[in-house]
Amino acid sequence: MPDPLLLPASGLVLAFDYGEKRIGVASGDLLLKLATPLQTITAEANDVKFAAIEKLLHEWSPVLLLVGLPTHMDGNAHAMTRLARKFANRLHGRFGLPVRLIDERLSSALADSMLAETGLRSRKRKPALDQVAAQQILQQFFDYPAQSIAHDAPVSDSD
Repeated sequence: MPDPLLLPASGLVLAFDYGEKRIGVASGDLLLKLATPLQTITAEANDVKFAAIEKLLHEWSPVLLLVGLPTHMDGNAHAMTRLARKFANRLHGRFGLPVRLIDERLSSALADSMLAETGLRSRKRKPALDQVAAQQILQQFFDYPAQSIAHDAPVSDSD
């Protein structure tokens, strides 16, 4: 099992806020350590989701993928925890890139709060919510890498 803190020194990172219908995506550079919302993939079919992700991977050439790992506030798993792990494993299996799971507790709430501060009504915030949540996941990783990586849940061993 690799040390989850052994990461590439430089390059682009894509972060995913996984949902069954929507996947938020954010990007950022390991040297600049600044996360930016990128897009929201909206689809129910896995083939459509992974085709959109493959297009992003070809366009951005990331060196690392992060997937938000949702848990209850006490850290215990729930139904979405299992689905996010499965998604992370599929990313690694399909694309062969290093994938890390990131504690994402409160990322969606923080994203919603940030969007509310812009004055957008709830209905207009929804399309951007998932990509801003992915941005929060990625920025948390940049700011606190040792604390944000879910140490008990390595996904890939090929770094």
